Amino acid sequence: MFLKSKNEEQKVSKLDVLSNGKSNMVKKAAVSVLLISSISFNMAFAKESESNTLKEIYHIYTDGQYVGAISDQTKIQSMLDKKIEESSSQFKNMTLTAGSNLSVVPEQVFTPNTNDETTLQKLDGLIEVEAKAFALSINDEMAVYVKDLEAYDEALRKLKLHFVSEEELNTLEARNNTSESLPKLKENETRIANLILKEKVSGVTVDTAPNRIVSPDDAVKLLLEGTLEKELYTVAEGDVLGTIANKHNLTSAELIALNPGVTDSTVLQIGQELNVTVLKPLINIEVQYEKKAVEAIIHTKKVEDTEGMYKGDTKVKQEGSDGQKEATYLIRIENGVQVGQSIVEEKILVEPKEHIVLKGTKVIPSRGSGVFAWPAEGGYISSKMGYRWGRQHEGIDIARPSGFTIKAADNGIVVAAGWDGTYGNRVIIDHQNGYKTTYAHLSSITAEVGQVVPTGTKIGVMGSTGRSTGTHLHFEVEKNGVNVDPLTVLNK
Repeated sequence: MFLKSKNEEQKVSKLDVLSNGKSNMVKKAAVSVLLISSISFNMAFAKESESNTLKEIYHIYTDGQYVGAISDQTKIQSMLDKKIEESSSQFKNMTLTAGSNLSVVPEQVFTPNTNDETTLQKLDGLIEVEAKAFALSINDEMAVYVKDLEAYDEALRKLKLHFVSEEELNTLEARNNTSESLPKLKENETRIANLILKEKVSGVTVDTAPNRIVSPDDAVKLLLEGTLEKELYTVAEGDVLGTIANKHNLTSAELIALNPGVTDSTVLQIGQELNVTVLKPLINIEVQYEKKAVEAIIHTKKVEDTEGMYKGDTKVKQEGSDGQKEATYLIRIENGVQVGQSIVEEKILVEPKEHIVLKGTKVIPSRGSGVFAWPAEGGYISSKMGYRWGRQHEGIDIARPSGFTIKAADNGIVVAAGWDGTYGNRVIIDHQNGYKTTYAHLSSITAEVGQVVPTGTKIGVMGSTGRSTGTHLHFEVEKNGVNVDPLTVLNK
C-alpha cells in the first residue's frame, strides 16, 4: 500500500471531479473490453481442451494378419452374429461360432481416423463360421470330423460292425468289462477272441468348418475307403480292361471287383463309365477268432523194396490208419481277409499208423515185371479193342511198322507157338505174374514152347496169316484169365 501527500490527494480529487462524466464512460469501456477478452479466452480454452481429449479406436487382426481399424467394436460382434445366423439354417443342430481367430487391440488417439465400412467388408471376407465338432484322429492326425462324442462312438461301433456281427461285438464288449476267465472251448466251437484297431485312434473336441462334419455312416465309409466320392473313368476308343487298370494302378481283377457286372469277356462301350476308385483304408481292423477242432491226422505211406519178392509183386506189410488230434487255432482276419492261422494248443488223441507196402525187386527172365514194352518196331494202332464187325475185338492191331520184328513185351515163358485158326501163326507168353500176352497173324515164328524169353526177345515176324486183311500184329493182354485193354498197361 502506497501513501500519498495532501497535495497529491487534492489533485486526484479535482481530477476526479472534472472528469466525472468522462470517467464513467471510460469505466464502461473498460468493462466491455474485459468481458470480450474473457469470452475470447474461454472459447480458446474450450477448443484446446477438446483437442486434448483421447478417443478409442480398435485395431483388428485375424490369424495374425492386420485387417484395419474401427471406431465401434460392437459392430464386429454384430457382423459375427449375422454370419452365424446365415449359416444356422444350413447347418442345423450345430453349435456355431465365428471369429475364434480374431483379435482386437484398442488404442487411445486424439484424432480418430477409421473407415468402419471398408474394414468390416474386408473382415467379413476373412472370417469363417466354425462349428464345435469331435475329430477322429488316426496316428495323431485328424482324419474325419463328426458332430460330437456320441457320433464319434457311433462311428467307431459301426466301423467294427462292418467286420463282425452285433452279437460278436456285444460278446466281446461284455467280456472286456469282466474279470472272469473264459470257459474252455467246446469241440468244433469258434468264438471271437479280439478286435484290434491296427492304428492309434483317438478323439478330441475342435472347431472346424461346418461342411467338414460328416455323419457316422459317412465317417465309416471314409475310414474304410479313404474317400467319400467315386472316381469314374469314361471308356475311350481302343480301351480295354488291362490298359484302364494300368492307368489307375489297379490290376484287372481289382478293376472287375470295383465294377459289378463287368467280366474278363465284357465288351467295353465307348462312353461307358467305370469305377476306378483306388481304395486306401485309413484304418485297418484285425479280428481274431479262436477255434477248437478234432481233426484227422492223415497217415503216411511208405514203400519198402525187397529182393525177397519178384519185381512187379507188392505186399502190404502194415495197414495204415489215420490218427486224431484236438487242436486250438488262432485265426487272424484283417479287413475281411484271412491273413494267418496258428496253432495255440494241440493234443494227440490217436496216433496215426504208417501204411507200409513191400515192393519186389527180384528179376528173373521167366517172370514179368508188370511193365509191358511196345511189341513191334514202331507202327501205329490201326484198330483198338472193342466191338467190331459184329463181334468183340479182344486186343489191338499194330500196322505199318518201320521193321517187321515182333518182340516179347515182358519177361516170360512161351506156352504156345504155332497155327491157331483165325489167329494164324500166333505165340502166347505166360509172364508168371497173372499176365499172358498173345501175338497173332505172324508170317513166321522164331520162339519155341518152354522157351524163357526176356523182354525184347524176338519171337517172330509180322505177317497176315489167319483171318487178316493186311500185314499187322494182333496183340492181346490177359490178366488172371480176363482180357484187358492193352493200352492200359503198355509203356508206349
